[in-house]
Amino acid sequence: MAIQYNRSSNALVPQCSNVNMSIHLKPYDGLKAALLTQHGKESVIGPELFSSNGLEIVHVTGYDTDKLGSFTRDIPRYGSQLDAARKKARLGMELAKLPIGIASEGAFSNDPYTGLLPWNYELVILIDDTRHLEITGFYGGEGQSASKQIASWDELSDFLPEAQFPSHQLVVRPDDEYHLQSRKGISNVKALKDAYDWAKSLSSNGQVFVENDLRAHTNPSRMANILKATQDLAKKLSSLCPQCQSPGFSITSTNKGLPCSHCGAPTNLAISKVWSCAKCSHQQEEPIADQTTADPSRCNFCNP
Repeated sequence: MAIQYNRSSNALVPQCSNVNMSIHLKPYDGLKAALLTQHGKESVIGPELFSSNGLEIVHVTGYDTDKLGSFTRDIPRYGSQLDAARKKARLGMELAKLPIGIASEGAFSNDPYTGLLPWNYELVILIDDTRHLEITGFYGGEGQSASKQIASWDELSDFLPEAQFPSHQLVVRPDDEYHLQSRKGISNVKALKDAYDWAKSLSSNGQVFVENDLRAHTNPSRMANILKATQDLAKKLSSLCPQCQSPGFSITSTNKGLPCSHCGAPTNLAISKVWSCAKCSHQQEEPIADQTTADPSRCNFCNP
């Protein structure tokens, strides 16, 4: 089954970027892309890509995407985060018989700064077989992913604020995180009590494992991060390579070496950005605006 967003007739005005690194147009205006999802991602990906690029999203169903991996660990993910996104995009393109596909894949880890907070990495990919292109949007930020092994209903009740329940749904299973049986998508206290009693009755150690359901439609924090990754993709889709005019001309790296304002030695701070084409080998270097020297506190010689 396919659900298609209706297009408006707003005129599009081409414009150039301030740094002349790329040409900004809407090369996907009026085109259609397949999006295979059973977790409601079309609600944020569709409107964003339509309003920013004129790209119509065709919501594709009929395939259980959990077969490519589940957050509850019962099905291992299909390869890497990027591998799984590519697979979903290809499946959607095949089912919808479209040459363009969109897919999203998420991952959770600890934050890269302190290692203490749950961190959510979201990737949204566009595969374009007409242009022979693959463009990805990405976002990493704080995520809602709490879990706890509990022994009583009172202990579970104390855990609920940390899990942001009921706005964020829960998964309950007997014993620990590795038990094969679970109940997902728990969104109210009655369902939670039923699941707790069920898990307790099956537990071999008197413990029940409770965690946030990390599927997009059950976790608003994750859905917000998917939107941010989609916005990153949207910017890349409208950024054209000045050499071959392909979409996807974007910042791929930075060059370090901003000189210290006191001694002139290079620091680890970025001095320029490197723009790269997603299709051809063209690259351009853009100096970082309003940043010619580094504070001596960031210098390894002045402040070792």
